[in-house]
Amino acid sequence: MALTWAESYLGRVRASVGDSDTIFFVGARGVVLDDQNRLLLIQRSDNLRWAIPAGAMELGESIEECAIREVWEETGLRATSLTPFAFYSAYTYTNDYGHTYQQILMSFRIHTWEGELQRQTEESVDAGFFPLDALPHQSFVVDETLADLASFEATGRLVLK
Repeated sequence: MALTWAESYLGRVRASVGDSDTIFFVGARGVVLDDQNRLLLIQRSDNLRWAIPAGAMELGESIEECAIREVWEETGLRATSLTPFAFYSAYTYTNDYGHTYQQILMSFRIHTWEGELQRQTEESVDAGFFPLDALPHQSFVVDETLADLASFEATGRLVLK
C-alpha cells in the first residue's frame, strides 16, 4: 500500500519545516521505452500533467529501489533491470503548492519489467506508451531526460547536472 503524502518522509519533513523553506527532494525517475521505442508516460492525478514516472525516496530505501517502487506505484509495472544514466543535483523548483525544493534525483533507464500497464492508479489518471515524435504536452523535464539518455547511450558516461 502506497503511503499518503502526509505519511511520506517528504510530507513529514515539509510539515515540520513549513511551506516557505527550501528543502531537499531526493528521488528517482524511471524511463521506460518499449520494443517500438515508445516512451511510457503517466498523467499525474495531482496536476493532470503528463510525466515520466518519478517520485521521492523513502527512509531505508535505495535510490534504485525508489525508481522501482515509483514506476510500480504509478504504472503497475515492476522494473526488473535498470541502469542509472543521469544524476541531477543543481535544480531548484517550486511546485503548484508553493513548496520549493532542491532536487537530488537519479534517472534510470528501465530495460525490462513485469506486469500489465495500469492506466489508472492512486497517483495517475492515465498512462500509455507514446511515439517519441508524438508525446502529449511535452515538457522541459521530458525533453531533458530523453536528451540525457541519448548522451549516456552515445558516450557511456553518466550525465551529471
